[in-house]
This record gives sequence, structure tokens and C-alpha cells, in this order.
Amino acid sequence: MTLTVGKAMSLRLIDLFSGAGGMSLGFCDKRFCGGFEPVLAIDNDPAAVKTHELNFSGRAVQANIEHWLLHNEVPQADVVIGGPPCQGFSLLNRKRDGDARRALWEPFIEIAEKSGARAFVMENVAELYRSPERNLIEKKARQHGFYTEAAIVNAADYGAPQTRKRTIILGWREAFNLPNFPPLPSHADPKVSRNLPRWRTVRDVISDLPEETVGTEIGSHRILGLHFGRTPTQKSLDRYAAVPPGGNRFDLLANRPDITPDCWVRKTSGGTDLFGRLWWDRPSVTIRTEFYKPEKGRYLHPEANRPISHREAARLMGFPDDFRFYGTKVEVARQIGNAVPPHLAGALARVVQSILLPRTIAA
Repeated sequence: MTLTVGKAMSLRLIDLFSGAGGMSLGFCDKRFCGGFEPVLAIDNDPAAVKTHELNFSGRAVQANIEHWLLHNEVPQADVVIGGPPCQGFSLLNRKRDGDARRALWEPFIEIAEKSGARAFVMENVAELYRSPERNLIEKKARQHGFYTEAAIVNAADYGAPQTRKRTIILGWREAFNLPNFPPLPSHADPKVSRNLPRWRTVRDVISDLPEETVGTEIGSHRILGLHFGRTPTQKSLDRYAAVPPGGNRFDLLANRPDITPDCWVRKTSGGTDLFGRLWWDRPSVTIRTEFYKPEKGRYLHPEANRPISHREAARLMGFPDDFRFYGTKVEVARQIGNAVPPHLAGALARVVQSILLPRTIAA
């Protein structure tokens, strides 16, 4: 894969907690935005760092960000992007009060300051927006000379075939150059608006892939073809077959109580996405790191009796097929599920360009 960066107007980019590079992709590749030059990426996941190296120029470092900051000089950059780990804020981790990962936004802002960046973009779960930590982040940013705005955005509104809501905090230094933030949507829920192109759907991005996956044999630490699946037991196949289009675990219970897990038999209420099928004509639900386990969410293929493949999950996140992933099946799944959809990142990149290159963008 060759990323197409516009050299004439390139802005230097640092990506922190970079993962595989979904956010870098949105900023650096002209299919999403372009005009940014990667100079540094940092993540503590060695497989994700290798993936970043395979797809981007600039230096990729596997390190704990706080330790790296103590022992290295921060390169100069125009913008710092990234998503400090979100587990401390997530609704899935409500009992993690005092989670140390909440504070990893502090070295993020410190690097933005030391790099001389004129803007930063911080991404996190939607719950951050109404949390006390958001106020602390914005206060710290103001102490370093950044004006800030925050918003909850939905990746589907910007062309990602996935409903994924995230809090975005934008920081910038130019006092009189106010950003158009949040970015104006490029797509819309057809039930809400017909003035914009409809949300992109599961059918739009995976219907051309074979219903049958290509197997499961993958060596450790190699580039993957990605359209592969698990080797299910006959009971699992029978469970998949019992779920109709758009159905979920309640349909499994209704159709095949004899093979429904006891915990689901006893729990007659709760989430309707567990063991659910994706809908062809809607965006995907949020893709998480264990999308290959249908017991974790609505991750069954719309028709085939299997969970979605890694290739399908990557497309639903917005990664083009020429993006190269590195690692084991579990490592690659984690990289996909933790990514920022590049379509959303591209929309945010255009906001940054409008701040830092107003005359160029206006032209």
C-alpha cells in the first residue's frame, strides 16, 4: 500500500496510542483526507506498531508513552492525534474508579506542548463527554495555551459503515481562527434526513465477499489475508442456524431452547445484540475487539451461519483492502476493534486543515 500524502501542503503528524493507525490513515491518505506527514507513532502493542510500520512512513515506536517521554526528545509537529485508552471511562468498566489509564491524557497534552503542535485531536468513548475527566483535560490544555471544543460524533455520519459514537476533543492555538467543529456530516440516517447521502450499510461494504471463509490456519506474526473464520463445533453451527435475519439470542432460545446456554435461558431480559445478526441494510453496530465471538455482540453475518470474518470487520471499520495488518488472529482483531474509523478521522483532519491552512482550504 502506498499512502498518498500531498507534499505541497503536508503538516507534520504525531499519532499517540496509535494502534494499527486508523486515525493516521484518515489524516494521511488522500482517500480520506491527505496532506499530513507522519513523523512519529507510539503504542505499547508490538503487533500494532509493526502494522503501523507496514503502512506509514515516519518512526513507529513500541513503548509506554510515559516512559518514552522521560527518555526521548519530542520531534516537532503541527498536530498531535490519538485516543488515550478508554477503559477507565467505558460503560463496560463502571466499577474501575481510579483506573490509572484515565490519566494517560496528561502525557498526550505534554507531547502536544513539547512538539510545538498548533492543534491536537483526542478521541475517546462517548461517556468521556459528560465525565469529570473531560473538564480536567480541557483545563490542562488551556494551561498549555490550547483553546478547546468537545463533541460527541457518530462515525456513520462521516461515511463509516458503522454506528460508532465517540467523544472528540479538539485543541488549537490560533485565537481568531475558529474551527468548524464538529465537522458537518457527509451522510445521514435516511429515517432522519434525505438531504444527504444515506448512511453506508453492511451490504455496501461486504456483500461482494464470499459467504464461505477461507480457513483458519495462520502462523504467528505474519501478514494476514483476513477473510478467515473460526472452526465451529456442530453445536455452534446449529446455534447460528437458529438465528433468523436480524435476530438475536432470544430467537435462539425460542427456536432451539435445547442448545441455548443455560445463562441465557435464565436471563430473560437484557441486551438484544448478543448473538445477533447484522442487518444488510443498516450500518454495522460498533465493532469491538472480540467481534469473532457472536456471544459478545451482534457479530453474526447477515445470512451465513458464522461470525463475521476479520476482513469483513476491517471493511466495516473502514480499512481498505490494501491496508496491511500484522500479527496473530487475536492481535489483528484487537487492532481492528480499537481503531478510529478512517472516514471519521478524515473528517477531523479537514477541520484541522481549516485551522492550520485556512487560505489553502478556502481556495
